[in-house]
Amino acid sequence: MKVLLTGFDPFGDDKINPAIEAVRMIPDKLQQAEIFKLEIPTVFNKSAEVVYEAILKYHPDIVLNIGQAGGRYGITPERVAINLDDARIPDNEGQQPLEKIIHSDGENAYFSQLPIRKIVEAINKESLHSYISTTAGTFVCNHIMYQVQYMIDKKFKHVKGGFIHIPFLPSQVINKPNTPCLSIHDDVIGITKAIEVIVNESK
Repeated sequence: MKVLLTGFDPFGDDKINPAIEAVRMIPDKLQQAEIFKLEIPTVFNKSAEVVYEAILKYHPDIVLNIGQAGGRYGITPERVAINLDDARIPDNEGQQPLEKIIHSDGENAYFSQLPIRKIVEAINKESLHSYISTTAGTFVCNHIMYQVQYMIDKKFKHVKGGFIHIPFLPSQVINKPNTPCLSIHDDVIGITKAIEVIVNESK
């Protein structure tokens, strides 16, 4: 089995993104599955192009995207992606789409094919806070989750896809009082457990 695991580069005012930092630390093999790790740009459309090329290159069975959700208290698998870009801030190339449909021939929303409830249960057993999220936002995180689901719907029928958000790192909240954070060590534990569950449930 092959897993394509992606993490975004830093965006906004942050010089680091826990998503790609954690992705880099995941083992290359888990539960007999090969893990292919990929940094993707926090850019509308270009992020999807990079993932599409990686799917063609690696032929994964699973695509798992990881992103940062500042302000969240736990590791949150996303349930659904919506067909809408509506950016609060510009992406890393200055694009700021507002109320823009991603694909006119796509569904209004796509649901994750991953066992998100079992993922949450497995992460909780590691004494880490995790819960299901029902909104991936309307920035590039939702964009890539939707784009991957669109690819699955239109071309890669054998692939299963989903998205997990992780909180800020401690270094990102030094000047943000009362803002939750999670260590990179705990991020890696949570993502590792998620992949193990996904692989076991996909056998």
